[in-house]
Amino acid sequence: MSATTIPTVEDERAVAGRVPAPSRSRAARMQRATTWLLAIVSVIIGLLMLLPIIWMVFTAFKPEVDIVTYPPTLWPRELTLDHFVDVWNRIPFARLYINTIIFAGGVTLISLLFDSMAAYALARIPFKGRGVVFVGILLLLMLPFQVTLIPLYDMLNGMGLTNTLPGLIIPRMTNAFGIFFLTQFFLSLPKDLEEAARVDGASEWRIYSGIIMPLAKPALLTLGLFHFQYNWNDLLWPLVMSSEVQTSTLPAGLALFMGQHVVEYGLLMAGSLLALLPVIVFFLLIQKSFVAGIATTGLK
Repeated sequence: MSATTIPTVEDERAVAGRVPAPSRSRAARMQRATTWLLAIVSVIIGLLMLLPIIWMVFTAFKPEVDIVTYPPTLWPRELTLDHFVDVWNRIPFARLYINTIIFAGGVTLISLLFDSMAAYALARIPFKGRGVVFVGILLLLMLPFQVTLIPLYDMLNGMGLTNTLPGLIIPRMTNAFGIFFLTQFFLSLPKDLEEAARVDGASEWRIYSGIIMPLAKPALLTLGLFHFQYNWNDLLWPLVMSSEVQTSTLPAGLALFMGQHVVEYGLLMAGSLLALLPVIVFFLLIQKSFVAGIATTGLK
């Protein structure tokens, strides 16, 4: 009885070489067709997702007559800049822009500091009750903001902080999601560097500021984008806290163009387009770090 022959690499190559050429070319054509089909589907999905933004951009440059024309058209029949001029004249747009930058930028910087400090303590410093604190943060993460809106307003009103930028910023100085996000990232970092620093006599503050924070740059930029975008686009909190236009933000100011019976779409679209630019610029500046932060957070 002959022994079973195990095929070698040379045998497999010889068999592959005997495959008819039409079959190989047919498989290559099928692969190319699948690639093109996936690319076309991806482009269509991308255009559908961008359609509201494209419509907003074109509507901002349309005359009011074209905006209310039926059936509606995407491309304007004529271009105009009247809406951009009117939005600056009808409301204190520059003041609202500055208020929004101070509000969103201040909340982002302060919350990144406090969130990272709390996350470092939860991820790196063993203390009694750490698990209970972490569970409490998760419960706060699940709690809707509207639940605490009225008590928070009453407390700030009693302190005289309504219609002020500090009143907008102080309640947002830390965030449960930010603490959870950075805690997961800090847990994924190796402990060798900080243990070596402790052996050399480095304090916890030195380890936090000199070792952990530089390593956490992708996560910090990612969380910073989340904080900045959320607070830049927030409408409810500024509307509740600011009854005066001079201390309000852009979303609340643009809401003035939406009346009970008339909506000034041209001014809304022009103002929204101008309000969208800082978020786009911020994302373009940190897009590589944003992807890196999302990809590595929570991995060990």
